[in-house]
Amino acid sequence: MAGRAEEGLHAEEPYAADWAGQLLDHLRPAARDPHRLATWLGQTLRATVCLQDAHGGLLAGEAVPLDAAVLADMGGGRVSSAALDDGGRHVRMVAVRHRDQGAGAVLAVVRGGPFDPRAADLVNRAAGVLELLLRHRELAHAGRRLRRATADLRLAILQLLMVEDIVSARRVAAGLWPGLLEGDTARVYVVESAPAERDALADACADATDGQALVVRCPAMDGHVIVVSPEPAAGQRLRSLIDGRSGIFLGGSLRQRLARTAGAYGQAVSALAVARFRPDRTAVYAERTRPERLMDPAGLRAWSAGVLRPLDTLPHHTRAELLATTRLGLDFTAVSAAKVLGVSRNTVRARMDRVETLIGTDFAGLTTRAVVRLALNSEAAGGAYDPGGTASGPPAGVRLGDLLAPPALRGWAVDLLGRLDADGRDLRRTLCAWLAADANAERAARELRVHAQTVREHVRAAEPVLERQLLAGGSDLYEVVLAHLAAGALTVPGLGGANRGQPDSAVHE
Repeated sequence: MAGRAEEGLHAEEPYAADWAGQLLDHLRPAARDPHRLATWLGQTLRATVCLQDAHGGLLAGEAVPLDAAVLADMGGGRVSSAALDDGGRHVRMVAVRHRDQGAGAVLAVVRGGPFDPRAADLVNRAAGVLELLLRHRELAHAGRRLRRATADLRLAILQLLMVEDIVSARRVAAGLWPGLLEGDTARVYVVESAPAERDALADACADATDGQALVVRCPAMDGHVIVVSPEPAAGQRLRSLIDGRSGIFLGGSLRQRLARTAGAYGQAVSALAVARFRPDRTAVYAERTRPERLMDPAGLRAWSAGVLRPLDTLPHHTRAELLATTRLGLDFTAVSAAKVLGVSRNTVRARMDRVETLIGTDFAGLTTRAVVRLALNSEAAGGAYDPGGTASGPPAGVRLGDLLAPPALRGWAVDLLGRLDADGRDLRRTLCAWLAADANAERAARELRVHAQTVREHVRAAEPVLERQLLAGGSDLYEVVLAHLAAGALTVPGLGGANRGQPDSAVHE
């Protein structure tokens, strides 16, 4: 603040207060602000205070004209202090060395009267405090940059795991987190909170896992934190975060090979949906009866290998990238898959289009997506991968219809869908029509001659009965589609020659 020269200087008034204590007060955590200190110094000395960088940029206080050459000498470290008295203006300039390298800052104090020894001492001491404040700010900025870089690195490792590039993921992780990915298996957890609380939650997850987990802020969901941990105790440690905190939920996957991180992530998201309805707000992916477990294992592996054989001639990293992208694209939206993988939505669609072309099918159909996902999951779980394979289709005698025919699978499907029969609204008929219309409520409504909202309400009512999410898409929806296929309620799709539809229809939005 500028003081008017005509007010005069009262020798005792500026220094009557405990200015040393007030100066030190600016080092308190809640008061570390160069602007606040510049204002206080101006008021105390009845002067105009200016803090500039070596290039003349204003850092705090009020801008005042200063000699450029002197400013450059002081900022560059050649001169530590300077004083000017031109009769009508008294100036003191002090270099502020807040960096180990590079140009520093300059504190300039301008007043109408001369600087007595105590005023000069106050300027010098204020410069020392400003040096500490600027150093603190520089360190805080560096810390934030380091945290951002570390977060980006964690995300990059997760994205490498998602596309099955385990070797690269281990190389990237080895520098900062030695041994983190040395094991072959891990669990994936998704912890949910309000978006505004996610940063604090991510730090708490990192502390709880004691550096033995990959903790990533989910790029697709603002409130999600993804944790990949090989440690058996990680789940219990993360559960301890839930106690005493409202609005936090935890979903965990089964233990999976690192190459199946994308599938484990889908399991954790499914478990998170269940956790929202549980009193303890936690859930682990339930190993309930899955349709693929009721199929002939050898036949399923042979059929899956045949469906995906056109990709076997590709380089391994390209093949893994295409399959991982397709799995995520089928389970989530193109936008979410793109964010998780760190690519554009168009890239996700282009990769899925390429898979469509190679295996000769069209992802526009819901039943087609369900059976292709069955093949992808079978392959990821340990199905044969023969890079030298040259066959163009499934081995002779192994057809999808055969896989869906076992009595145990049909019995499971009939029992599952039979749960809907107790509802007088004929939920089963509505659900079947909705699935046949590729999960399009308007098309199903026209077929049933009801309102589209009625279709949605019926599908929503079927979810708790079947204990599966349907409207959100993903694994639960595809499982119910397979149940309808096994029960004969939907037509088994053909693979390897379907007419291609619109390229953008490959993933649900």
